[in-house]
Amino acid sequence: MQWLAKLIYYKILGWHVVGNTSFSKNTIKKAVIIAAPHTSWHDFYISILLRAIINIKTNFVGKKELFVFPIGLFFKALGGAPLNRESNENKVEAIAKLFMDNEEFRIAFAPEGTRKKVKEWRTGFYYIAKRAQVPIIMFTLDFENKENRISEPFYPTDNIAADFQYMHNFYKGVKGKIPEYS
Repeated sequence: MQWLAKLIYYKILGWHVVGNTSFSKNTIKKAVIIAAPHTSWHDFYISILLRAIINIKTNFVGKKELFVFPIGLFFKALGGAPLNRESNENKVEAIAKLFMDNEEFRIAFAPEGTRKKVKEWRTGFYYIAKRAQVPIIMFTLDFENKENRISEPFYPTDNIAADFQYMHNFYKGVKGKIPEYS
């Protein structure tokens, strides 16, 4: 499968990956991964191709409505888990517990929480990383340069404003598939 992903990603689509090479060697067993800017459904298949190329197992959560038969089987096979966004369950605690219950667990989020332009990122991914005591790995979805840039591990501090500034700087100048939503 990896050879097919490489063919599509590199040769057909013309993308490339740069940055954190240790991440691609599975040396980081637990992490919160954030992908931005999330502006289009195209981000999904680029991310899936990247995951196959660097040979890393990742998980994601999605609204439970996405996990209905038959497409739900596909999402689950890709590492997806349905999330009930309407329940009173503390989602940060529930997802942090997944890190504690698994020897290897990496979960990917779009920090915007939507494909539309937002003024501020959601903070759940940040608090999950803090609660689970795992690093945040950032990667870009830069459609202008056809590039996925992967960061070094970043461990959140107790200064959320400074941490978010650091993360936003990583994505500075990156253009999503729909640039006006970036």
